[in-house]
Amino acid sequence: MKKFIALVMLAALPLAYADCHAAEEKRVCVKEFDNKTNKEKEVCKTIKVHKKLEGTKIEDAKKDSGKK
Repeated sequence: MKKFIALVMLAALPLAYADCHAAEEKRVCVKEFDNKTNKEKEVCKTIKVHKKLEGTKIEDAKKDSGKK
């Protein structure tokens, strides 16, 4: 029984990870002028907005290796 519970937990792990780190979707609409019909039409697209992660700057290894 313990092995079955462990397998179920391992199978659900990728689903939980994908849910937390999924990109948000945003709908963007732009008005364009159609030359054939001489009318203005609205073109909409769905784009993904990823969360920007903050971190520390990594020093260049090339600069450090040249000092030796």
